[in-house]
Amino acid sequence: MPAEGPLVPRLLRTSRRRATEAAGPGTSRRQAAEGSLPAVLGALKRQCQQKGTLFEDCDFPANISSLFYSEKPPIPFVWKRPREIVKDPQFIVGGATRTDICQGDLGDCWLLAAIASLTLNEKTLARVVPQDQNFGPGYAGIFHFQFWQHNEWLDIVIDDRLPTFKDRLVFLHSAEHNEFWSALLEKAYAKLNGSYEALKGGSTLEAMEDFTGGVGEMYEVKKAPENFYEILGKALERGSMVGCSIDISSAAESEARTPFGLIKGHAYSVTGIDEVSYRGRKVQLIRPRNPWGQVEWKGRWSDNSSEWQSVSPSERKRLCQTVLDDGEFWMNFEDFKAHFDKVEICNLTPDALGDNATKKWEVTVHQGSWVRGSTAGGCRNFLGEQRCL
Repeated sequence: MPAEGPLVPRLLRTSRRRATEAAGPGTSRRQAAEGSLPAVLGALKRQCQQKGTLFEDCDFPANISSLFYSEKPPIPFVWKRPREIVKDPQFIVGGATRTDICQGDLGDCWLLAAIASLTLNEKTLARVVPQDQNFGPGYAGIFHFQFWQHNEWLDIVIDDRLPTFKDRLVFLHSAEHNEFWSALLEKAYAKLNGSYEALKGGSTLEAMEDFTGGVGEMYEVKKAPENFYEILGKALERGSMVGCSIDISSAAESEARTPFGLIKGHAYSVTGIDEVSYRGRKVQLIRPRNPWGQVEWKGRWSDNSSEWQSVSPSERKRLCQTVLDDGEFWMNFEDFKAHFDKVEICNLTPDALGDNATKKWEVTVHQGSWVRGSTAGGCRNFLGEQRCL
């Protein structure tokens, strides 16, 4: 069983402590952190209902400290609950899908690409986003999500107050205006990291690992093995999460648009891979998705390209080929290799790794903490610095 070690961030301990206190003296911190979570959430809800109030998370308050740690607000944010934004809010509408992920005014495309990949695996998604939550009977303004941190699953409890401007969500939102699971997931991840600003710029692979506890690997596309297409196909088939990006040579190139409609320094998710019969031969295709939900590839096999006219109607239907400005598009795999630079794969299980060779995994975990006056600090040349080995 995972242990509650001192390496767990104080932020999470505080959340657990408050949950334990709400559950009463008969609930230990261990129970609050693990098996008794439903009881703890129930206790928090009852506490709110008895007081006639909605839950307010004092560990991640609805103020500037939860938004920024170094910047000033560019607009006058107003924190609102979903019921104050729309008449009939829903946690999930018609199933959680990648189209529920639209980027707002925050540079966290790396996180959104990971969330889009997360929606492709229902079992993993249900672990991160418990789907028995709603705005119906028993609603108390409290939601929770799970992330893998320090070799254990941690529950992050939040209230549902979200940053808005002119009654619209400022950050991550769904294409369905009354759906809020993705916005609340982003808030929980912001709490895990300390603030929304902390989500500006990051690694898609790290977010994937936080969602799965999986093992990540990165490929330089130009140096990838000859069977790279098969590796990607196997990864997607076994539920692995896949992302891709285009390198930049300077900060000035960040989010610059190429003539073909791709964005440099931007995180994409890979949502599919397939082969299509085209003029008597098989063509390898790959399907990236831009979390912006609009800007798409304009080259071969894009939504409006002429190549689709030479494909049978049944093939087009099988590939769900539609002309939608949703950020998702097909590419010839050769074009993909020519334009993209990095691919990140988060393998959920050992058998999802790149080749068919037998692999043996061994894991040794040591949990501990720096002790002031004893083990804290670095070597004698840097006594004031803590160094992790």
